Amino acid sequence: MSAVELTAAEAARCALRAGLPLAGPRHADVAATANHIHAVIGTLRDLDFRETPPVAHAPHAAHVVEREVSDASL
Repeated sequence: MSAVELTAAEAARCALRAGLPLAGPRHADVAATANHIHAVIGTLRDLDFRETPPVAHAPHAAHVVEREVSDASL
């Protein structure tokens, strides 16, 4: 992660520039979330996946996810 983190004011400016004005109390939360996402992406970029075999195709996986979602909505 870079040494410079997004501040609440910068998050507010970026959101406004993107057409998503934020209420004042949300600025710090959005900045903290963006900084966390940046840290996670930085960690993922540092991982070495060259020795990791590809995932085998599992045709039943979609069915399992659908069932879990439908069970959760009960």
